[in-house]
Amino acid sequence: MPNGRFAYSMSRALRHPGVMALIVAGVTIAAMLIVDHGPWSRAKTQPAHVAMYATTGEAARAAGALVLPTDPKSPIEPQRPKTSPTVNPVTP
Repeated sequence: MPNGRFAYSMSRALRHPGVMALIVAGVTIAAMLIVDHGPWSRAKTQPAHVAMYATTGEAARAAGALVLPTDPKSPIEPQRPKTSPTVNPVTP
């Protein structure tokens, strides 16, 4: 009968919130280690024709595209709304 009491006490102890939190934390840390350090997270080398262009603009120019800067402000920009005056201005 001692085995029965031990199994009951272990099942009761595993239902404790602190033990559950430790189990969840352990599973989460193990999952993060697997995801972060798996073979799919290694740096991938690029072939020379891909690595030659560092920016999108350089690649576009090499392909023959014309790269133009954008307008600084939209011509249909809405007007700034008027603000209300301060309710209690501070006077020195």
